[in-house]
Amino acid sequence: MMRRPSPLVCALALACAVVVARPAGAQMGSPAPAPTAAPAPSAAESAFLAKIMRDLPQRYPNPPAAIRAGYVRFTNEDRTGAISYVNIKAWNTSDPDVPAQLWYDVNGRLIGADYSQRRNPDASPAPAPPALFGISPSRFFTIGAHVHFVTCDKASGKCVYGKAVGAKKYAATGDVEHPTADGLVKAGAVTDASTVSAVFLYPAIYDVSIWVVPNPLGQFADKNPNVVPSAHAGRGEDDPM
Repeated sequence: MMRRPSPLVCALALACAVVVARPAGAQMGSPAPAPTAAPAPSAAESAFLAKIMRDLPQRYPNPPAAIRAGYVRFTNEDRTGAISYVNIKAWNTSDPDVPAQLWYDVNGRLIGADYSQRRNPDASPAPAPPALFGISPSRFFTIGAHVHFVTCDKASGKCVYGKAVGAKKYAATGDVEHPTADGLVKAGAVTDASTVSAVFLYPAIYDVSIWVVPNPLGQFADKNPNVVPSAHAGRGEDDPM
């Protein structure tokens, strides 16, 4: 799950419930604002970025390499051109070489990664963002819990990605920490458990998104002019039910 604009993130964020008025004089169809550059990295961040930009493409050069390492695809191509794969054992990321998530473009090129730490959304006061691998805590943002799943048609082999059900909705029918295909049926998310090829809890986390390919806007920027989305790019994920 990246900070790159996503309806799923918006659905989970309280701010998305607020209607923002367009500035006076703004017209429908006006050009989108230019992408924003990220603040320059610190010395520690620069060292970390150099490491992962060198090492991750060697370890995970393509989706098959990621799958062999335990990653599972769970999204469609989003508006920035990224398709996400997750390693559910790395939500509390402890190794720079094992990100929680990897992103590939439609041609199978590794373009980015997410590093994360689980958080307790009910804690009061809210815990501070982590200081991970020399990355400034200010780079981290929060994502709420939800249950992701992938379904595949047995006859055609075609899979559907980007599906999710709210964690609270699933918890009303089963163990949200260990979701199952049968639990998705009980939650009303699917009708046939046998079509579910993957299901997992996407916990509440602090997350940071990093481009692995060079980005003139900075590796922590939301968008990357060096990554051109395909004609089919769109919402990487649907809103959780």
